[in-house]
Amino acid sequence: MNDLRQLRHFVALADHGHFARAAEAVHLSQPALSRSIQALESGLGCTLVDRHSRGISLTAHGRLVLEHARRLLAGSHALHNAVSQLGNLASGELRLGAGPYPAARLVPQAIGRFAEHYPKVRVQLQIDNWQQLRTRLLDDELELFVADIRELQGDPQLCIEALRSHPGVLFCRPQHPLCGHGGPLRLDDLRGYALAGTQLPQAVAENLEPLGGEQAMSIQCDNFMVLKELVSSSDVLSMAPWDVVASDVQAGRLALLTLEELPPLTSSAYGIVSRSGHSLSPGAEQLQQIIREQDSEHLMPSLPAPAASINQP
Repeated sequence: MNDLRQLRHFVALADHGHFARAAEAVHLSQPALSRSIQALESGLGCTLVDRHSRGISLTAHGRLVLEHARRLLAGSHALHNAVSQLGNLASGELRLGAGPYPAARLVPQAIGRFAEHYPKVRVQLQIDNWQQLRTRLLDDELELFVADIRELQGDPQLCIEALRSHPGVLFCRPQHPLCGHGGPLRLDDLRGYALAGTQLPQAVAENLEPLGGEQAMSIQCDNFMVLKELVSSSDVLSMAPWDVVASDVQAGRLALLTLEELPPLTSSAYGIVSRSGHSLSPGAEQLQQIIREQDSEHLMPSLPAPAASINQP
């Protein structure tokens, strides 16, 4: 059986594409790294890399082995991490993911509470859309993530726990021309303004059919902090769950809009997602509980009267 050390050397070689750079990364001489790769190839009975003057390229066998090597190394890391955390959570690492909207409020608040109790545990947070987070979870790069679960429901590889839902809102900067519209907003009133947002689940895209569905989204970005800055400094419009813009609306940094021709924007569908049949590390279990508590305890302010609404005189 090939040891994990050889797999680490092979992954480093694949990542760097060159023996000299990979050898430096794993603190080996180039001949020693070459011998390690040759031993791995001999043990597997196949050629993993094609060597050429510019470096290396992976063979078909090499690409297959790389995929499994990453999973084995991630699993080994998770095992050592879970064992190190048993008893006191005085060390170790916690790798989690978050969708753009949970990452804007719920998840950082939960991490803050976790860090107060377990300051020695190193936390790594990956922010991405639900599709990429699912891939990372199944590749053992994450232990759990919080994201939109609409398109993950029914996946037998996932354990999903739904969290509280928040209404969707359309927002802009307070000085936006539409805020002084003086009457009900119609779809035609939005045609001259760019609409920005994150990647949309199918259910949300269908809800936006009156605006042209996903094609209506002229600016797509999965970093919600970037979207808020974009909206607050321009005439770009965006939409989000109420919980991630509530404090900005209350502080007067953002304003809400409503449309008489558009159905209510689809509410959020956050959930905690982990691998089905896999135990969480003690740290992940504690953070999961904190997320539950944070979600249930945090009282959201009621939606205020929008800056422009169908009731506006």
